[in-house]
Amino acid sequence: MENQKHTLRKLFSVPVIVAALGYFVDIYDLLLFSIVRRPSLVALQVPEAELFSKGEFLLQVQMTGLLVGGLIWGIMGDKRGRLSVLFGSILLYSLANIANGFVGSVTQYAVLRFIAGIGLAGELGAGITLVSEVLPTKLRGYGTTIVAAVGLMGAVVANYISKQFDWQIAYFIGGGLGLLLLIARVSVFESGMFLHTKSTQVQRGNFFMLFTNRVRFVKFMGCIFIGLPIWFTIGILVTFSPEFARALSIEGNVSAGDAVMFAYIGLAVGDMSSGFISQAMRSRKRVVSIFVSLTLLFFFVYLFMPVRESWFFYLSCFVLGVGIGYWALFVTIAAEQFGTNLRSTVATTTPNFIRGTVVPLTLGFKFLRDSIGGSEGVIYGALIIGVITVLIAFYALTKIDETFARDLDFVEE
Repeated sequence: MENQKHTLRKLFSVPVIVAALGYFVDIYDLLLFSIVRRPSLVALQVPEAELFSKGEFLLQVQMTGLLVGGLIWGIMGDKRGRLSVLFGSILLYSLANIANGFVGSVTQYAVLRFIAGIGLAGELGAGITLVSEVLPTKLRGYGTTIVAAVGLMGAVVANYISKQFDWQIAYFIGGGLGLLLLIARVSVFESGMFLHTKSTQVQRGNFFMLFTNRVRFVKFMGCIFIGLPIWFTIGILVTFSPEFARALSIEGNVSAGDAVMFAYIGLAVGDMSSGFISQAMRSRKRVVSIFVSLTLLFFFVYLFMPVRESWFFYLSCFVLGVGIGYWALFVTIAAEQFGTNLRSTVATTTPNFIRGTVVPLTLGFKFLRDSIGGSEGVIYGALIIGVITVLIAFYALTKIDETFARDLDFVEE
């Protein structure tokens, strides 16, 4: 009994709790744009006919910021420490989101979503890296699952806040939550593995080391592309849910905020399930393959749903979330693939590179949508892109290591 209490104390230690709360705020701010996209653009006097295209543009700008920020924060995490990223990134995106409440044009909106994207890029990778390094091997999977499950509830709170307050106030609240979290961060301690590596002469945070060795490069690309279906689902199917609802002739009003909320509740359920299943099966890769398969099945449920009512549409968003509920495993796998001197670089760049793929995915979707035309263009364009992401993910899965029981106290030479 005493050993069990000691184990639980480690699992709910300060680094795990603060990383989970940090990811909660991160998801709130990241998904808030998807939720308030239409009302905020309407308030900026964007014509109805341009809401889809302007929304795509702003999403692409935000995701480009995540791509840039992933590089900046990942390298900084290995050079200066995990805590420097946890402090710096949250300060940047909190201030950017507060400023977002004052925008008066789409151009200003785009600039601030880019800056916020840079800030948002650092939270998850640094948090997962820190938790992976401070917890014992047997608890690592549980710890990262807790971080993801708590964090993903940020989408639910963002949707609730958007219904209670104006979109500008929703941005102010997100920024304020981030600034409050900085106070809690003071009590977090640095990773012992990082401090040990810092005292050696080994190169830290050298991003180009991932490209100078074929084995490292293949693993890095594999880590990125196993997550491709996740952000196709979030960035296209869920973000543009009102447009898909119209193409599918769904009866009743469909809200992007509610679609995001139900998808992220499903994602939290999936993340908790995949984390516990992974611990039970003692495998990361086999569980990811199961969830990618489920995601493919749920694409068809969403795009060819047999019931054309809003309640079933939201149910489809929920099961899509469950299918892509290997997000925590995806980031944990990336952290476990590489040594301490490159771990933050990989764990931070990987999720943000895959978020950044929303840019080419939305461009490809737009091309197919316009080429096919009409409602069929929306449905079949999404289906084609979605199937391609799944095929790429399955191939990428064959290129990475099984890391369930790996000791992380090593470096890349």
